This record gives sequence, C-alpha cells and structure tokens, in this order.
Amino acid sequence: MITIRTETTADIAPRERLLDRAFGKTRRRKTSERLREGRLPAEGLAFTALDSKGRLIGTLRLWNVLAGSAGPALLLGPLAVDCKHQRKGVGAALMGHALEEARWRGHAAVILVGDAPYYARFGFAAGVVADLHLPGPVERARFLGLELMPGALDGAEGLVAGCGRREGAAQKAA
Repeated sequence: MITIRTETTADIAPRERLLDRAFGKTRRRKTSERLREGRLPAEGLAFTALDSKGRLIGTLRLWNVLAGSAGPALLLGPLAVDCKHQRKGVGAALMGHALEEARWRGHAAVILVGDAPYYARFGFAAGVVADLHLPGPVERARFLGLELMPGALDGAEGLVAGCGRREGAAQKAA
C-alpha cells in the first residue's frame, strides 16, 4: 500500500537522493530545470508517495509557468519512482492525484518534457504545444501538453517562461 501526500520539508533530502538516482547527477542541466530554477513548486502541488513503512518512494511536482500566448499553465516534473517500486502503479497514482488537485485548484493546462508513450495514457499530446518553445534544447516529440480546461492551449504559441514564487521569498517576507 502506498500513501500520497503533500510534500513536507522532511521530504527534501530523500527526494533529492531519489532524483539523483533516477536522473543522474546531470539532471540539473536539463531545459525544464531552467524553468524551475530559483522557484518553488506551485502552491499545494508538490507530492510524495510513501511505502507502508513511511519511506519516500516517489515524487512529483508541478510548477507555475507562462505558456506563451496561452498564459498561466503548470510544468510537470520531475516525476520519479524508486526503482524497487516501479511498475506497481506508483507513478500513475502520483499523476492521477496531481492532475486532479491541479484541476480542483483551477489550473487550465499542464506541460512537460517526457516519454510520450507513458504520458499519453494521461491525455498528454504533442499537438497542443506544437507552437510553444522552451528556453533550451528539447526533443520535440517529448514536449507534451494536457488541457485541464478545454481549449486552454488552443492557438498557444511563443516561449514558455518560469513564473511563480521564488525560493527564499517566504522567509524574506516573514
């Protein structure tokens, strides 16, 4: 049995270790990282999956971005599941939970860079982001989008840019 919950500060170190194992030490060089750099995940949209012993076995975060002419959207990623728990539905459970929470919070669209066959089952497709561009190199077939509200990405074009809360901003305001 797994439990999915909102990420806590206690999850930071195990999450970072999981991401290093899943994506390697070069993970911070990816184009999607440029959109996340120096920012906090979207409010209430960072999740962890825990096993029956309370160990972190999965993570998924959503980030505020501006999707060119479409305006506000979310960037999904990274999604990672511990190798011992892959192919057991942990990633799918995280995806379902995160997308439902994003809908509930009123977000209109989600974009990501990832494996098209995996994400297609959740409704992601390349066509809705065909005229959007990321701030760095990316394999176009891996750049995908999902409309949480019908038409949210209709005619979307232009550069995707990071936005949202900056790291450290909450501490400075206090």
